[in-house]
Amino acid sequence: QLQVFLKITELKSITKASEALFLSQPAVSIQLKKFQDQFSIPLTEVVGRQLYVTDFGEEIAEAAQKILNEVEAINYKTLAFKGQIAGRLKISVVSTGKYVMPYFLSDFTNQNRGVDLVMDVTNKNSVVKSLENNEVDFSLVSVIPDQLNLNRVELMENKLYLIGGTKEKFNRKVTKNKILESYPLLYREDGSATRNAMETYVKNQKINNPKKMELTSNEALKQAVIAGLGYSIMPLIGIKNELKNGDLQIIPYKGLPIVTNWNLVWQKSKNLSPTALAYLDFLKSEKDRIISDSFGWYKNY
Repeated sequence: QLQVFLKITELKSITKASEALFLSQPAVSIQLKKFQDQFSIPLTEVVGRQLYVTDFGEEIAEAAQKILNEVEAINYKTLAFKGQIAGRLKISVVSTGKYVMPYFLSDFTNQNRGVDLVMDVTNKNSVVKSLENNEVDFSLVSVIPDQLNLNRVELMENKLYLIGGTKEKFNRKVTKNKILESYPLLYREDGSATRNAMETYVKNQKINNPKKMELTSNEALKQAVIAGLGYSIMPLIGIKNELKNGDLQIIPYKGLPIVTNWNLVWQKSKNLSPTALAYLDFLKSEKDRIISDSFGWYKNY
């Protein structure tokens, strides 16, 4: 009932709460009624067709969250007393990092069933903000933010190449070294590290491009390049299958690839939990094996 009520207060909708909790709408309504019946003051009210949480309901929600946190802590402590690593591991990951980070987590979480993983995949600006606000244990970035005092573990190279589709029928008179000046360039959104790298490269190479387009995800960008909307400078890590299937091609170009490194970072002032410290120990001992087992193909480019 506490979990159901918290989800309702978060989403302000019984329908959305039922979807988020993978329960039927009647089941959520019944649990809400049973919980409400324990109080003489309303927790929610419906005005028109919109559900609102009362001031009293907000206070109960805050107390419910504290209770659930304590229950979770007890469960983790129980596992810890049994000699198991237990706790929550929170990581924010730049969007392209979703092709990297899971491989460095799977063995650790499989070996330690008491570890609950929360991984937020977003753009670089949001990742930096989560670090600044101490909302996560670690973040995965390819460009380390200068404004923060961070520790880091270097994982593997991040290589960005000029990428084009294989089905375009562009002007054959355009030589490869003029591609970036002749056809649309496809960019990620503002705040993306990939976009920053691409813009810096275009500026340094003094490329005068007539047209650019912006897409807000790596998957949308890939599909646009495959369809022939234009070219882009993209991380190799995210296009393995498309290269293998012949949907995309790497186009040799001066000054490319751009090479950075994937780094797991955390604030030096952060007091890491036992779970986070155990994960760092795991990385130090298993990093090279994971790279060899999961990213052997990467060395061929």
